[in-house]
Amino acid sequence: MTARLQTTRLQRTFGEAANRLDLWATNPWRRASLLLIALTGSFMIGNGVAAVSGALNLMDPVAAMLSVGLIEVMVRMRRHWANDRGRHLGRQLLDMARIGLLYGLLLEGFKLL
Repeated sequence: MTARLQTTRLQRTFGEAANRLDLWATNPWRRASLLLIALTGSFMIGNGVAAVSGALNLMDPVAAMLSVGLIEVMVRMRRHWANDRGRHLGRQLLDMARIGLLYGLLLEGFKLL
């Protein structure tokens, strides 16, 4: 027989983090700023990945495969929240991250043309 371990304060805090963030983002300005931060951050990551892989000139196929794989994982994660009709903060953050990453990659690709 196995004994169930006691939940720690750290585990409870991390478990409640999503709920706290959702409550904090009920204000429309806070939600918009959080979504804008996600969009900008993922744009910078996409731009950086494309610039570094283009500069090395050896990792282009690997970087492209990883980028497509990451975007595909984001699309599949979004399907779990598709049935929920409410304003789901996680889904909106995931959408903004996906749009920013794709926009950063495409913009860097157009620079190379």
